[in-house]
Amino acid sequence: MATTETSFRVLSLPDRARESDDDRVYIRLRRELDIGAFGASAVCQAETGGEVIGEHDELGPGADGQEELYAVVQGGATFTIDGEEIDAPQGSVVFVLPGTTRKAVATSDDTVVLAVGGRRGQAYRVPPGGELFDFFEHYNEKDYEGALAACHVALEKYPGNALILYNIACMQSLLDRPDESLATLGTAIEKWPRFKENAQKDDDFAPVREDPRFLEIVG
Repeated sequence: MATTETSFRVLSLPDRARESDDDRVYIRLRRELDIGAFGASAVCQAETGGEVIGEHDELGPGADGQEELYAVVQGGATFTIDGEEIDAPQGSVVFVLPGTTRKAVATSDDTVVLAVGGRRGQAYRVPPGGELFDFFEHYNEKDYEGALAACHVALEKYPGNALILYNIACMQSLLDRPDESLATLGTAIEKWPRFKENAQKDDDFAPVREDPRFLEIVG
């Protein structure tokens, strides 16, 4: 059977990591390779002791309750899973269920870890945090109107999601819409109270920080 240009794609993880000056490089394989059936990403960590997998449990407002499989394809890592340390040299795979806290650090230079995820028994969908990719691109360029529009697109897919609402509140604050911002922030915190701590330190809320309503919401 003849192949076509679109029947397969190849990407070198080490080569992609070398394109960045950062020690830790996150590669969005699902997006870059146009994968539709499952979530996939990779992390390249140049320094021993550096973070590979940030601590998370797949249950927060940015997550979607996915099971995750981590494969150490180069170097080595130490995973901490619900407080237990697990040595994972090159060639190891670590499977983690949602609700289980996990993180990992590199045990050698130039470590590469592949992550694959999905919800058991359900078709894959991009989690809420992933739906904010376009938002962050606009936000990093200080295009707050574009960032707000991207948030509303994500909210259509995840109505009432606390993470998306929180970022909408941030953009409304930066766009000098204090009434809208405070109302949205209040709803986000009702859904995920931990956002109180985020908001207290978040510079995006500098325009409303002295507003008594803000102090009441995050107090």
